[in-house]
Amino acid sequence: MEAPRRRSVKPAFQPQPLADGSLKASDALPLPLYITNAVFFTLFFSVVYYLLLRWREKIRNSTPLHVVTLSEIAAIVTFVASFIYLLGFFGIGFVQSLIIPRASHEDILDEDEINDYDSLMLKEDTRAIPCAAAPKSDDCRIASPRPTNKIIEDQIPPPVIPLSSKEDEEIVKSVVEGKTPSYSLESKLGDCHRAASIRREALQRTTGKSLSGLPLDGFDYDAILGQCCEMPVGYVQIPVGIAGPLLLDGKEFSVPMATTEGCLVASTNRGCKAIYASGGATSSLLRDGMTRAPVVRFGTAKRAAELKFYLEDPLNFETLSLVFNSSSRFGRLQSIKCAIAGKNLYIRFSCSTGDAMGMNMVSKGVQNVMDFLNNEFPDMDVIGISGNYCSDKKPAAVNWIEGRGKSVVCEAIIKEEVVNKVLKTDVASLVELNMLKNLTGSAMAGALGGFNAHASNIVSAIYIATGQDPAQNIESSHCITMMEAVNDGKDLHVSVTMPSIEVGTVGGGTQLASQSACLNLLGVKGASKEAPGSNARQLATIVAGAVLAGELSLMSAIAAGQLVKSHMKYNRSNKDVTNVSS
Repeated sequence: MEAPRRRSVKPAFQPQPLADGSLKASDALPLPLYITNAVFFTLFFSVVYYLLLRWREKIRNSTPLHVVTLSEIAAIVTFVASFIYLLGFFGIGFVQSLIIPRASHEDILDEDEINDYDSLMLKEDTRAIPCAAAPKSDDCRIASPRPTNKIIEDQIPPPVIPLSSKEDEEIVKSVVEGKTPSYSLESKLGDCHRAASIRREALQRTTGKSLSGLPLDGFDYDAILGQCCEMPVGYVQIPVGIAGPLLLDGKEFSVPMATTEGCLVASTNRGCKAIYASGGATSSLLRDGMTRAPVVRFGTAKRAAELKFYLEDPLNFETLSLVFNSSSRFGRLQSIKCAIAGKNLYIRFSCSTGDAMGMNMVSKGVQNVMDFLNNEFPDMDVIGISGNYCSDKKPAAVNWIEGRGKSVVCEAIIKEEVVNKVLKTDVASLVELNMLKNLTGSAMAGALGGFNAHASNIVSAIYIATGQDPAQNIESSHCITMMEAVNDGKDLHVSVTMPSIEVGTVGGGTQLASQSACLNLLGVKGASKEAPGSNARQLATIVAGAVLAGELSLMSAIAAGQLVKSHMKYNRSNKDVTNVSS
């Protein structure tokens, strides 16, 4: 049986009712368009003529121009109203008739004619790969952020068609030719999805490479504008798995982990099971303070030392705190630590930041203090607001020793029978392996904060799932894992100490829908109204608890000789990847 043929209307706004009965914008006026235009046209020139006559009379009679009568006020109001109307609405029908041809029965095309029309619109794009449309579509027209332009006869009501593919095609060509900067599409078009679609198509034409496997639709591009990502062309899909329940401090948590590494979630889940079966883990928050360290320079080392003494003098701390704290409701200065290198001074400020990760917050406070110090030390030259003594997104001993963000220690006692049945090993083997691998082996490698098996695996997976800054995995994964036989050698005491967990539950990527959902799963979404900062601190302890589970499981797999076997089974793909598009 032959399938019913679809009929479509060309993607354009029409100056009269469309074939499907929808109305044009000017039909909202109470009078016909030409009568409305004529009325406001007459009013405009009438009041202009009247006001000019009154102006001439006042000049002749030496009457101040700012003294107006009631009739003149009414004339001025009428003038402004008619001017606004004519500026915004006059000539709607005329402009529409020039830009868009009137609808007629000939505009309704059958499916074959539509395909001919589409191929004509993009005759220069000869690739067989979809352009900016969703990967599953075979249509090579540029995707619109709204429903498709094709209207099925039985569909009621028909989808709104805000843009034509011809207009998008012209913009794509303009971007490819360099006439329109790619970064300006959002501001010029006022539609973030459409901007991403056009930028994506321009990129494909410029590079000759297909992005058909990179999704475009199904993402809120407005949510990332100006804060998360610039010049988007799509989004990367990362699966999210759940490990748990993690029994931590008497509460159960289902831990979301975004990763593409097979075995990682399963292994962490096994560690959670062992912890749960042994009565759970406990955590302690040791410190909570984000840091920023500007570098300043003086003419002599003596002057740099004088500022160091001034900043570290307890008598000056209250004044500096008032200056720092004035920049934020939640940022509170905690300490200032200085280090000198010749005539250069590095000043490490530490402050609490509520439920935010806090980099922007501490930077604003530091800027306030720098401006204040310039008055006291006019010969001080601020080289940079960050001098790497912070230290952000780099392995650094200062973070390992002093801490940055949240410093957490988490521990658990795993019963002998759980070690044997769940972890498939024994206590003595785990203790020996931890000493030779995590402690001695890391020391031999000259590790900095890396005295663990794979803390960064768990930290990265949770960070991506919950909208944290993945680059801060570097210092956040600083961890030392300790294992010791207790209770006459029968049970295992295991702990992780992590001095630099940098997390927040507000700001940045935490506000995106997927990441916000993962935070909500953990019960730490957004800012805590009852106790500011408690959500971020809770998230830090969850990270440490999950790392504890991951360390316990991986070390057990290595001790039992199961690591290679597990990865060969769960971390290998049987799919044929030889035909992957270039």
